[in-house]
Amino acid sequence: MATRGPACKACGHDELRSFYRLEQVPVHSCLLMDTREEALAYPRGDLDLAFCESCGFIQNQAFDAGLHEYSTRYEETQAYSPRFQRFLDDHIERLISTYDLHSKSALEIGCGKGEWLVRYCELSGGSGIGIDPGYRPERTTSAVRDRLTFYQDFYGPKYAHLSADVVACRHTLEHIDGVRDFVRLVHETIGGRRETLVFFELPDVLRVLEECAFQDLYYEHCSYFTLGSLTRLFRSCGFEPVEVWTDYDEQYLMLTARVASGGTQSRFVAENDMALVQEKLARFEARAQRRLAEWRATLDAVRADAGRVVVWGSGSKGVAYLTTLGIRAGHDVGDPSDVRYVVDINPNKHGKFLAGTGHEIVAPAFLTEYQPTTVVVMNPIYLDEIAVMCRELGVDARLVAI
Repeated sequence: MATRGPACKACGHDELRSFYRLEQVPVHSCLLMDTREEALAYPRGDLDLAFCESCGFIQNQAFDAGLHEYSTRYEETQAYSPRFQRFLDDHIERLISTYDLHSKSALEIGCGKGEWLVRYCELSGGSGIGIDPGYRPERTTSAVRDRLTFYQDFYGPKYAHLSADVVACRHTLEHIDGVRDFVRLVHETIGGRRETLVFFELPDVLRVLEECAFQDLYYEHCSYFTLGSLTRLFRSCGFEPVEVWTDYDEQYLMLTARVASGGTQSRFVAENDMALVQEKLARFEARAQRRLAEWRATLDAVRADAGRVVVWGSGSKGVAYLTTLGIRAGHDVGDPSDVRYVVDINPNKHGKFLAGTGHEIVAPAFLTEYQPTTVVVMNPIYLDEIAVMCRELGVDARLVAI
């Protein structure tokens, strides 16, 4: 049933339908904690996801942006994965060839550690500007560094004077509470430069609903889109979408657009997705609790067989998986939900602890001695490369992708 509460941040509609609630989850997933005590005491907030039946946007009605702490402690990069690097190269080369971006400049809003922007400049021959409070200058060692400028800051009106041939924003919009205001600010930054290409990349909530992927629902992501709702938002903010598609094993939404000369009209099949989204939403509601019970039973079965479980992937998916299942580190051995360690290939995370759950993050090499019997892989797209690493380390464990 639709209820009156916070208005939709994408279209302003004031009746949203709440469909998924989870109390007291850590407000950050990718911050690095130095001690287990600090991790367990990290601030928490509630998830109350609600669906707008007017535009299809999904938002966390309980979100409080004041609880967030984006800083250089934020470790979000996936760039240590060979699979991810191939994806990065493939889609950057596609953008360059499709839109003739050779030697063209790029502005990336929410650039993280700068990997995408650096690679764009390397492949295009262009220059780049990146904005992100979590940027670490010592991580940029590329020969194109002299063509790059970074601002260790949040994007806002004070950067509206910046211009570039491409304005990119990757895996940032889902962290923004006021999505309509944000996209309008991007429009203002571009001004009347209709030749400027806009490129946005973010998670696809339709897949999350279809797969009942509870590990992809967490506090940092306060905004959730389908291709349809994303395209509708851009049209309403004065953009003409050029292409919309999914990538990375259908996990990511991809959109290119330019400033529109006037009103725009729907022309993509994906824009007519309201009935499909409602169908997937109903499926998610019917399956969510059952899926959680299935995972608890899986972990209990491993314990009953005297097995050892590790989670592979210490990012947001890992934190959400452990948090939603109620698994905290520091229990006595033999606890029904015992998971002792979380593995990650990012060396900057080793020896740190997960916010909220307190699990220690270890390097893959740790498994040679620990010898888990089950490895729960947080993203199936990395299953093959993880299997190779396990074989090379002499780890004979069952790999289970969530």
